[in-house]
Amino acid sequence: MKKVSDYLVYAMSILAIVFSASSFVKVYANKTPLTSVTSSSAAPGQPVDLTFAAEKAVPSVVTIRVVQNSKTQTVEVEDPFGDFFSDPFGWFGNPGQNNKQKRQVQTPKRQGSGSGVIISKDGYIVTNNHVVADVDEITVVLTDNREFSAKVIGTDPSSDLALIKVNSNDLPAITISDSEKLRIGEWVLAIGNPFSLGTTVTAGIISAKARGMGMNSVESFIQTDAAINRGNSGGALVNTNGELVGINAMLYSETGSYSGYGFAIPTTIMNRVVDDLKKYGTVQRAILNIEGTDVNNYIDREKANGKDAPDLGTLEGIYVAKVNEDGAAAAAGLKEGDVITQIDNKKVSKMAELQEYLFSSKRPGDKVTITYLRNKQKKSATVTLKNTQGNTSVVKSADLDVLGATFRPVNDSEKKQLEINYGLKVMKVNSGAFKKSNVPDGVILLTANDKPLKTIDDLQEAVKVASTSKDPVIYIKAMFPTGKRTYYVVMLQD
Repeated sequence: MKKVSDYLVYAMSILAIVFSASSFVKVYANKTPLTSVTSSSAAPGQPVDLTFAAEKAVPSVVTIRVVQNSKTQTVEVEDPFGDFFSDPFGWFGNPGQNNKQKRQVQTPKRQGSGSGVIISKDGYIVTNNHVVADVDEITVVLTDNREFSAKVIGTDPSSDLALIKVNSNDLPAITISDSEKLRIGEWVLAIGNPFSLGTTVTAGIISAKARGMGMNSVESFIQTDAAINRGNSGGALVNTNGELVGINAMLYSETGSYSGYGFAIPTTIMNRVVDDLKKYGTVQRAILNIEGTDVNNYIDREKANGKDAPDLGTLEGIYVAKVNEDGAAAAAGLKEGDVITQIDNKKVSKMAELQEYLFSSKRPGDKVTITYLRNKQKKSATVTLKNTQGNTSVVKSADLDVLGATFRPVNDSEKKQLEINYGLKVMKVNSGAFKKSNVPDGVILLTANDKPLKTIDDLQEAVKVASTSKDPVIYIKAMFPTGKRTYYVVMLQD
């Protein structure tokens, strides 16, 4: 009995210690001054008070309501009697081509909502491009229920960011932090308007950095397990100081709802986009003109194809799969099969890290030092970065935004192969008039309204003239990379 009573006393002592420790933690958390909570100073194992971050950041996050008005559009529809009355032998024209008809259809009026973040007292707000793309009306609603009409200052589909503005000078602007200082495991809040419920705060940690999803041409996402759902797009990801570290952009889910992973665009990228949109109206993107993937992805792909694991001399870096012949990397001597390990003495192990570094801190014309391995031998090269048009000048696209695409003049090898003297190659179609007119990536534009397209300025002038005419249409003669000629009718207004 004595032994039993001794054990009971011992067990009760342990329980008393546990409860005392719990009470201490609770009291400590409640007594922690809010101003002392930082995103990096909390001691290991200590509780984090997120109320300060929420109270500070929530007023800076707005609801964005958008309206897309009803429009008349021309669409191609299948003729139900085409199979009966077509000309299968081609006696009266092209075989099998008369079963499609063009018809005018009226699209319904559409409404939607998203989120945005106030970044300056004078009315500048950042959101996602996909929130405000192709809409006719934008209304911003603050947490104090004030409402403002907003206009689009500029958009960047490649990073999925947009800058809008309202007419006010006393808005609660958020404090912007450096997303480079984020650490894996750090607590963050996601603030937005999911499912049109109103301002909602969710909490989680930083799950990963520089995450590439293979969706946008420029991406280096912050991954978090803070719940992000539809409507959170464009909202704020903030640290425990209530400072902005990212713009919530997307979720990863097989159901369309939150399943554990959300992604935000880091402020390093956001700051650059905002600066360029304010100054130039478009982002001045500096690129290497390479295609590649993370070394570990390349090795896994080769093994999946039944090949032996290649010995590249490293397990970290960026495998260069293709070097565009007229690009910056080619001019500096980089080749397919090289492995990039550093840029300006900064280690890069992911394609997303390289993209983020170039996008956030470099402009066309800047020089960078690339360290790479070729046949396992370390080399370096100085690269003069170019823009998406293949030169180092400022990209002028204020009048070209309506087309929703990027261009560059054809290079010498393309001229020789296609036996042409000039032309503009469509590098990427995002959204806008070109997408509506089914103009594909890679096609080469030769003339616009019978005017030769030798430079980007020629196309800009054609858009400017057509936009101010009674007939805002551009008739384009073009050529596929195979040499086949084609034509497009591009409506600049619905």
